[in-house]
Amino acid sequence: VNLNRIGSPIRTYVKQYPVGAFFGCMILLIILIAIFAPVIAPHDHLKGDYTYINKPPNHEYYLGTDQNGRDQLSRIIFGTRATLIVSLIAVGAGTTVGMFFGVISAYARGKVDLISQRLVEVLQAFPDLILAILIMAALKGSLWTVITAIAITRIPFGTRVIRSAALQIREMEYVTAAQAIGANAKRVMFRHILPQVLAPYIVLATAHLGVAIIIEASLGFLGAGVPPPTPTWGNMLGLASLTGLRPSWWLVLFPGVAITFTVMCFNLAGDSVRDALDPRLRGV
Repeated sequence: VNLNRIGSPIRTYVKQYPVGAFFGCMILLIILIAIFAPVIAPHDHLKGDYTYINKPPNHEYYLGTDQNGRDQLSRIIFGTRATLIVSLIAVGAGTTVGMFFGVISAYARGKVDLISQRLVEVLQAFPDLILAILIMAALKGSLWTVITAIAITRIPFGTRVIRSAALQIREMEYVTAAQAIGANAKRVMFRHILPQVLAPYIVLATAHLGVAIIIEASLGFLGAGVPPPTPTWGNMLGLASLTGLRPSWWLVLFPGVAITFTVMCFNLAGDSVRDALDPRLRGV
């Protein structure tokens, strides 16, 4: 493997987009925290210390404890794992399904395009959070149910964006040449059109990761997300709101900061990826 050939595009990206590269490193750090949560967490995230219930940060519990005496820092670390699993799988699945729908719809046109776009409009008629809540209400609450609900909310956006790109690619000369030499529809769609829409697919996926985290946190806050005792940042905020009109500040601040920082990392890194993959913005 030629390491110089691999390293050169990375060095160029870091030089041209230092902000995106920095937040990309932060995303890598967040992923490592999620992977090594059992090693990093200072306490058991499910076991409570009933002699230290709902207490502020101190030398033993750096971010305080919740109403059950559980360490906030350990729960936030394990919440990173649950949040990333939900957001990454949901966005990956939803955007991928949307990409295939978009390519097939753009190439087939006619009734296939008409029916698929009407279905997309039906999904888009509901706000993302409302649609996710309706799906959660219809299904049994679990981690995979939350993933399914968020993935369905991502399908319309993937379909619309990829369909728009595929419609332009469909009219290009190399696609017409492939049709002229007898290539079937399946080969044209998946060999000639699909590879050309990977750039907008990557941009769309990175841009929607932040949205997926917000939806997951909102579902958890409302009690419709991943069921306890699995900690997520959203259900930690939801549990804090049950302590009274003025919940303890450490129960609100630290999960909120985790959500805000992670969403900011994905959004800013996604913006730089979009700029890097858009030829019209290169060198600007």
